[in-house]
Amino acid sequence: MEKESTPDTTQAERKLPTLLEIVSGDIPMQAKQAQLSVLLNQKPPETWLKKHPMAASVTYIPIDKIEYLLTSIFLNWHVEIRQVQTIANSAVVTVRLFYVDPISGLELWQDGVGAAPIHTKSGKGAMDWNEVNTDSVMKSVPAAESYAVKDAAEKIGRIFGKDLNRKDLVSYEKITDRFKGAKITEK
Repeated sequence: MEKESTPDTTQAERKLPTLLEIVSGDIPMQAKQAQLSVLLNQKPPETWLKKHPMAASVTYIPIDKIEYLLTSIFLNWHVEIRQVQTIANSAVVTVRLFYVDPISGLELWQDGVGAAPIHTKSGKGAMDWNEVNTDSVMKSVPAAESYAVKDAAEKIGRIFGKDLNRKDLVSYEKITDRFKGAKITEK
């Protein structure tokens, strides 16, 4: 399914630190950030992956799992809807996903965009606004928001689905080695 372009030790061979170990450990800030990056770039649990109903070769993580991960890892997060618009026959939503870095305490953010079709009555043209189903906008805008939140979260790391549908991947495991023995002072 996927091929790592730089093979590394498996997760079983190299014990991943827990979020609590990263945050409470007596290691320099950059080393903590590197460990967090490795943690965020692990594959999501296989049991969470779903096949897309309309795109045969596309795999995704449902929004409930994304929200669970955001809460589990960052505790404090929220979504700001930046824009809702219509493009062609779709509702398009742009969001900003805010989350608090568990190491630095800084509020970070990622933007995301999502789209969902506005359905018309059966047999009618996709752009025939006189034939739009009465509940279509009510359904398409929240769906587009959900896709936008997932798009923003994917930018945080693989655990949120970043590389699910890519063939070639790069390992993040060696990033923690960059800061071994580093004497970096925290501010």
